[in-house]
This record gives sequence, C-alpha cells and structure tokens, in this order.
Amino acid sequence: MHLYVHVPFCARRCSYCDFAIAVRRRDPSADFTVAILAEWRRWLAAPWWPEVGPIETIYFGGGTPSLVDPDVIGAILEAIGASRDVRADAEITLEANTEDVDPAKARRWTALGINRVSLGVQSFAPAALRWMHRVHDADRPARAVAALREGGVVNLSIDLIYGLPAALDRSWMADLEQALRFEPEHLSLYGLTVESGTPLGKWVARGEAIPAADGAAAADFLTGHRLLTAAGWGHYEVSNLSRPGFESRHNRAYWRRRSYLGLGPSAHSAHRDRRWWNLRDWGRYQAAIGAGEAVVAGDERLTPAQVALEELYLGLRTREGVAASSLRETTVQQWCAAGWAGQDGSQVRLTPDGWLRLDSLVRQVGPA
Repeated sequence: MHLYVHVPFCARRCSYCDFAIAVRRRDPSADFTVAILAEWRRWLAAPWWPEVGPIETIYFGGGTPSLVDPDVIGAILEAIGASRDVRADAEITLEANTEDVDPAKARRWTALGINRVSLGVQSFAPAALRWMHRVHDADRPARAVAALREGGVVNLSIDLIYGLPAALDRSWMADLEQALRFEPEHLSLYGLTVESGTPLGKWVARGEAIPAADGAAAADFLTGHRLLTAAGWGHYEVSNLSRPGFESRHNRAYWRRRSYLGLGPSAHSAHRDRRWWNLRDWGRYQAAIGAGEAVVAGDERLTPAQVALEELYLGLRTREGVAASSLRETTVQQWCAAGWAGQDGSQVRLTPDGWLRLDSLVRQVGPA
C-alpha cells in the first residue's frame, strides 16, 4: 500500500498551476490536521486493507506541504504508524518550496521520518520565475539545498519546467547545469502545459503569451535526456531521471498499478480495478469532514479492456516498457522502424523520440 496526502495550501498561485490549491493568509495547520486525521480514521475499517500489506511509501504533495507546521506532518505520520504497519525502510517524501526551507525545519522533517524531499525550483532564471509567479528569487534554491543537506536530507529531488515561451529567453541548458551543480539524487523535468482557467491559460487566450513551439519543447526534452544520461543518470520514466538507486518508489507504484490511498482535497485513490477521488475544494472538503459527510466526490470501476489500456500506457512511460505480446507485431515493427521504440527480447521500450509521441501512439493502437 502507498499513501498520498494532499496539502492544498499555497502562498500564491503559480501562473501555470491547475492543481487543487487554497491560497491562505493565516496558518491553516490546525484545521488541516483535524480534517486529515478524521478522514484517515474513516478508512481504517476499509475491507481491502488485509489484501495490500504494509505501507511502503508516503508522499506529502500539494500545494505546498512545506508551508504547514512540521507538527502537522508529525501528527499524520504518528497516526498512520499507530494504526497500520509501515515498513521500516518506507520512502517518505515531502514536497517543499525553496522559500520555506531552513536548517531547523529540515532537521525537524528528518527527525519526523521524512527521508526524501522534492524541491520545487522550476527555473533559475529571474525573468522566468517572475513570469511563473514563483515566490523565490534565483539565489534562493542554493540556500535551500544547503539547508536541506545540513538538516540531514540525503535523497533530494529537484523539479524543473521546460518548454517556456521563447520571449522569456530562458536558457534550458543553463538551468540543467545549475541543477546538476547542486548534486541532487533525482530530477523531475516537466513540460509546461497551458490549462484553461489558469493565469497562463487566460494570457494565451488574450494573446498576451505565446506558448513555446512543439519543436522547441521537444528539443528541451531531448536535451535533458542527452545531458543527464551522458552524466550517468537513468531516465527511468518520461519525466523522471535519477542517479542509480534513487528512483522514486512512490511514483513507480503508480506506474505499476499498485494500490494507493489519497487523503485530502482532490486526492485520488486506487485499488485493483476501482478508482475514486475526493472533493476538490478545500472549503467543501473541510465542511464535509466536520459534518460527518462523505468526502469522496466520485468513483469508477475499470473494465478489463480499460485495465489493459492503462497497463499499456503506464508501462510505455517507463524504461522497462511492456511485453511485446501486448502489442500487435506490425505495430512493434512500425515503431522500431520509425525510431520510436526498440525491442529487447520479449520487451518493447519507447525511445525518447517515442516518449514525445506517447499519447498519440497509445490512442492509435490500444491493447492488442
């Protein structure tokens, strides 16, 4: 079993962000603790617990988990450990923004059991940071990384965004090289997407921003792949690269269709062929918890064909690929001839060029 805890609070909404967040001026820690622990207690009697075994990973995502008091993280971890078996070597991740990090807080996180931190940097270019509505300046990431290391964090991931508009004149190569100078164990590289309803979506709709051309974004992706793999990093999933032995165990659980339980507003959960998700808005979620009402907003059961398609899509996202038997032979031949995939015995793996076409490839072929 794998747990995800969604901490929705942010100091400011980034221009590209379509996540379920709540911008709050006051510290929401006490209210959040009450709500999450109440939801957790509801799940303790779930009939599928005996099927899933001990908890292997816990991930505090957001939003901005580093914004809440560390005691919130401690209370949640204590409640989980007191009522369910958590593996001694469980991977426990906290997402953090650079401006929230100092040595004292980092030491507190590690003392609570956090053994992996995912740091939201996105860029080191001042103009790009302002455009993205990031709170930190270009110098802040260095201080945050130093504080995390001083605080005992030995598994550090850094997030960067590529495919920014050309008008920002951001050097993607410079951002990658700066990130490598920090010597993290993991990098997540995400392509910028334009979502309606976000500030960026509105800018694009009004013609005030022009997204990067598809070719430019693809070039950024391939640049990241070449630079990092040449430095000995493993590109183990479309958006994720790591030094050997530092792949995200939590995220790999998603790609392998393991059972996971999501707590908090908008959190998603899955067990076997069932999927369900919580109320998206923090206010509605909190009110439902207080009234003793359900916080699950919807659920579905996948058909065998849907499960097969999901396995195909998720498998092709990873460097392990999928069994050749899950695809038509002519499809495999076509992909290999085009340079989009390679076949190694019984496995088919997409190349970086194939990953750029992943969605369209899966839509075209579906399961065999």
